[in-house]
Amino acid sequence: MLQDRQFLIDLAHMKMPFGKYKGKFLIDLPEHYIVWYKNKGFPAGKLGKQMELVYELQLNGLEDIIRKIRRQF
Repeated sequence: MLQDRQFLIDLAHMKMPFGKYKGKFLIDLPEHYIVWYKNKGFPAGKLGKQMELVYELQLNGLEDIIRKIRRQF
C-alpha cells in the first residue's frame, strides 16, 4: 500500500525526460501523444509504467487526482 502511494506521488512530480514534451509533467502530456505511445509501446521501466497509468487515467478522465496529489505532496 505504501509502495502504491509513493508511486502515485512520484507520478505526480514526474516530467517527461526527453522528446518534444521534455520537461512537461507526464499527467499534462497531450492525450494523442500518450495514445501514440500506447500503440507503439511504452518505454521499459518505471517511466513506461507511469505513462501506462497516465493513459488509463486520461482514458477515464481522472487526471485531476494526480494534479491534486502534486499540490498536496
